[in-house]
Amino acid sequence: MSQLQYNEIREKRIIIHDDEPCEVVESHVARTQQRKPQNQVKLRSLISGKVFPATFHVSDSADEADIEKRDITFLYENRGEYWFCDPNDKSNRFKLDEALIGVVAKFLKQNSNATALIWTNEDDEEKIIKITLPIKMEFRVKEAPPAVRGDTSKGGNKIITLENGATLNAPMFISEGDTIRVNTETGEYVERV
Repeated sequence: MSQLQYNEIREKRIIIHDDEPCEVVESHVARTQQRKPQNQVKLRSLISGKVFPATFHVSDSADEADIEKRDITFLYENRGEYWFCDPNDKSNRFKLDEALIGVVAKFLKQNSNATALIWTNEDDEEKIIKITLPIKMEFRVKEAPPAVRGDTSKGGNKIITLENGATLNAPMFISEGDTIRVNTETGEYVERV
């Protein structure tokens, strides 16, 4: 575990706060007159999912969580249970709860790879605390309404449905059967492939 100084606690870092791993959602180092600088952060507990504020002063430091990354393969979803397996051993299957997966669930594709962030607590128990996808993924367009000439009141966009059932805004020229690239962090259309 490495020690992070107060100003090194930045977005997307995972630190140990109150004996549980927390992801830094926001951070702002405030320097006011006649006072020492402080880092005001918002933390999301990766176990309970709660978001809460915290303040780190110049004398404070935080332990960076020892996180191991492991590749996993998404198999299928059934009634809020998401089933995954080890890519090297397909018989090693496990399920994860919908609350743990969060907004990533929208872009999960059958037999696609994801990365599991695994935290080992003091009792040497491994626990998956977060699932991440590649930043850009390719999807086939299942449904796209026809483009109507002159219909640019919505900025020249239309709502399309992807092969996994997710919907998003895309330009008018996208049609059914196209393959598009999507940014999984922002949930936005990137380009046609």
